[in-house]
Amino acid sequence: MSTTGWVLLCALSVLIGFVLPRRRRSPGRAGGPTEEATFVTLHIAAMAAPSLRSGLTRDSARKAVGHLRALLGTGAVAVTGPEGLLAWDGAPACRYDHAREHARPVLASARPHLVSRDASGCDTPGCAAAGDGIVVPLTVDGRAVGALAAYDTVVGAGLVRTVTEVARWASGQLELAELDSSRRRAMEVEMRSLRAQMSPHFVYNALTTIASFVRTDPDRARELLVEFADFNRYALRRARDLATLAEELHCVDRYLLLERARFGDRLGFALRVAPEVLSLSVPFLCLQPLVENAVKHGVAATGRSCEVRVVVSDAGSEAHISVEDDGPGMPAEQVRLLLGGSAAPGEDEGAGLAGVDVRLRQLYGEDYGLAVQSAPGAGTRVRLRVPKPPSGDSYL
Repeated sequence: MSTTGWVLLCALSVLIGFVLPRRRRSPGRAGGPTEEATFVTLHIAAMAAPSLRSGLTRDSARKAVGHLRALLGTGAVAVTGPEGLLAWDGAPACRYDHAREHARPVLASARPHLVSRDASGCDTPGCAAAGDGIVVPLTVDGRAVGALAAYDTVVGAGLVRTVTEVARWASGQLELAELDSSRRRAMEVEMRSLRAQMSPHFVYNALTTIASFVRTDPDRARELLVEFADFNRYALRRARDLATLAEELHCVDRYLLLERARFGDRLGFALRVAPEVLSLSVPFLCLQPLVENAVKHGVAATGRSCEVRVVVSDAGSEAHISVEDDGPGMPAEQVRLLLGGSAAPGEDEGAGLAGVDVRLRQLYGEDYGLAVQSAPGAGTRVRLRVPKPPSGDSYL
């Protein structure tokens, strides 16, 4: 379990301990008061978590604030961000205009702040929330990104501890939202890097090949130019995590058509695909870098003939994909460098394989990285596994 996961588990355990005394057993449900209160607390926390996992925004705060108030059992609750009040739950909203001022010192210091009855700004007779308040920071990586405020007729030590633990749990959800956002940004950077590394070598070679046909075979040059545009339209489209296997194979076919125009009969290609997995979602641009690596090390580096084989099989809960070549192969050390991001010190030829390996592990888990089999004189086989989504669902 990750560090964030342990923190959330501990915070939730402590949260239950603080909230239990404030919960009452609901009539008509089986179980003792403790079991009932535990169920209610966990249920309310589960209701609030999805909104907080999307980050601290006005929309997410409005969806979560009612659940947070239910957890705390106070007269009113406010969620505030640097730009001001995001959400309020409680009646009357007599403190609505003052919540931003109450949160200001908390956002500045990242420390809790007590609001006294005199400083609350509420003079409405009979107001159920006309009492004291406690404002606690919501933090991400130690930074105060917002504040949780609870108002009640009396703010005692028990309520202060409860609000603090609820804010700690909510901060854990916001931490997870930040991790999700960071992961998406990292994958976008990796995708741009993959495209940048693929484009210069391939674009130069493809255009040079097309130019060689302009005088000798203009029709062939036009056909290749259309295929080149089709390939780039797919490879340079707006990044997505996933594509269908059929789309990836079409991209590979466009790539090989251009490379066969360059190498002629020296490059052979064989494809065997189980048709039932063509609609399966796979990582975007996961096959072309593997095929490019096979062409680069099998034909371009040696100058001799080589065949590239792509085999896609249905393995029940997974699809198994292999990209093989009968080229010269490579020693184990070179395989290690390829998966590490370079074919040799100072080179970047392995960045494509390393990028695919990283994205597979990020999407599906550490057990789903690339498996490379190779030895000098024995060719190279790169294998990957893609899990199928539950029946009726889609990863796209």
